[in-house]
Amino acid sequence: MIYNYQYRLRPTTEQKLVLNGWLRICRYWYNVQLGERFDWWDRNRSYTDRCPLVCHLPELKISPNYYSQKRQLPIIKEDLVTVDWSKELLDFTSVPSLTLQEVCKRVELAFKRYISGDKNGNRSGKPRFKNQARFRSLVFEGAKLHSCSVGGKFLYLSLPKLGLVKVRHHRSLPDDVKFKQAQVIKKADGWYINLRLEDKSIPEFNSDITSTWENSLGMDAVLHEDDYLATSEGNKLPSLKSFRKSQDKLAQISKRKASKKKGSKELRKLAKREAKVHQKIARARKDHAYNTARALLKTGKTIFFYEKLNLKGLTRRNNPKQDEQGKYVPNGQSAKSGLNKSWSDAAFAQFFSILGYIAEKAGAKAMEVNPAYTSQLLSYKDEFVFTDCSIREYWDEELNLLIDRDINSSINIKRRGLDLFPRIKRRKGNPVVVEESTTNSTSKEVLAILRSSQKPARPPSGRCRVSHLVDLFKIDCSCSIT
Repeated sequence: MIYNYQYRLRPTTEQKLVLNGWLRICRYWYNVQLGERFDWWDRNRSYTDRCPLVCHLPELKISPNYYSQKRQLPIIKEDLVTVDWSKELLDFTSVPSLTLQEVCKRVELAFKRYISGDKNGNRSGKPRFKNQARFRSLVFEGAKLHSCSVGGKFLYLSLPKLGLVKVRHHRSLPDDVKFKQAQVIKKADGWYINLRLEDKSIPEFNSDITSTWENSLGMDAVLHEDDYLATSEGNKLPSLKSFRKSQDKLAQISKRKASKKKGSKELRKLAKREAKVHQKIARARKDHAYNTARALLKTGKTIFFYEKLNLKGLTRRNNPKQDEQGKYVPNGQSAKSGLNKSWSDAAFAQFFSILGYIAEKAGAKAMEVNPAYTSQLLSYKDEFVFTDCSIREYWDEELNLLIDRDINSSINIKRRGLDLFPRIKRRKGNPVVVEESTTNSTSKEVLAILRSSQKPARPPSGRCRVSHLVDLFKIDCSCSIT
């Protein structure tokens, strides 16, 4: 199995200057290649508003690709390259050749995703020209690991054309791993390095796991108050809300930065402070995702079902509304803005991705399922109860059972993953359960989970507490009360 370990890099002042110069050269080389591809695209396209048989078309040129652009490197290295707008001189011979070739691979990958899409057919947006904030990493082939310092606090790494670099050794490397590649990254608080390792002691993941009721777990994305996830075992995991905790400090720094003169020293200082706050939020969110994933794995389950969320649609702005006179009227966006911020702060896409990686490393599997009607239908009988988001609980008088909406939904997600969820169709605008439902086959297990996860008994809102206690404890009220 191949995975990455990240460490803090401790380069000297001279090494920092060299790395910054290499970043400048690689960023320029990236933009040059991207410009060549866009120029070829514009010169050889046929516009819809003109006839190619009548209008003059330029002579077609060979499309630039990874190999043709990589062959330009020996010619570029013969002399210093002058940047047109700044008249800056760049020496391409100072950068390792494999690092420059990796930049060609980045351009090829970005353009391929824009034209053809990835392996799933999903196309990305138009590639951007990189500025200093968007190009921050270098890939090195042929790097070598050396022994640790006394006490094991530092690890020494030999990078091509840079020499020995000190690395903070906070995490020991596994035994019998093969070092493949190194990636140096410049972040807001310093330099970091990713070590790409190959560990053959970890067996290949076996996806042929038979899912059963005992070895599977359903999860529902709650996003309500302080709850993050609800599981089909009747538990709720807490949320972190890292952005909510830091948004006041971030707004204060951003307000001060907006008042500074563009290009001034004060603005650069505040921009660095703002970047560090964002970095702290991202790190806290990622750490919470790993801790939550590990907590789920400690349950001993091997199949994890989670709902397939349309996060792009959930965080989209509402369409504007206009009255008959053409004036804009309230469309509910001010109320939805807070919800959009909460969805972004929760970062469920990142969490599910980390869960899949952690589960695969442990020999488990995470699968997404269609969440349609899982939050509305009772998990132990065919009845639509939670038809509105404001309904958080339901009191079943027949069973004396208080059903939590989120736990009920997580159980339905588990049933959906096990193909035990009933088929539902819409008739006259209302959802209806189709005959031959499979709800009864799991009602016994579902009721056991719901009873084990009961909170201290309390009546639903609007119901008399005395009548609730009578039903709950079977009190005989035939005698007179004195």
